[in-house]
Amino acid sequence: MNGPPPVPDRQLPPITAVVVVSMATVIGAGIYLAAYLPRQAPLPLPIALVTVGVVLFVVSALMLTRLRDFAWSRFVQVGGWALLAYLVIVGMLEFVLLIDQTRGALLALLTVILLIFALDIPILLGFSVARHQEVRGSHRV
Repeated sequence: MNGPPPVPDRQLPPITAVVVVSMATVIGAGIYLAAYLPRQAPLPLPIALVTVGVVLFVVSALMLTRLRDFAWSRFVQVGGWALLAYLVIVGMLEFVLLIDQTRGALLALLTVILLIFALDIPILLGFSVARHQEVRGSHRV
């Protein structure tokens, strides 16, 4: 078989695992909130879960910024299109929340959940693709 040479295994930080746990915490918070509908859910547990999700998102972003010799152009290509798609989806979902007259702390919490989810997915997709690409040049984006 002809094709590009395999990319050598590199030691990369556990960005994928951290992003997946971040997604799981915000999705868990969303499920918890949805389980109480149409009543108001108690907010301490989802606030704690969202806080963990935000912290893990920041950790994954920091790990990402420290990568050297990484296929940044492929990461930006894949992650950028995924980000665009998820921002459109999040915008529509936020509109639904506003139309349903969701207000106050619940709206703020659901907005953060949607934003973290919309940022986690592009990182996960971009990193998962770029980690297997050949690095051309050692510049950072």
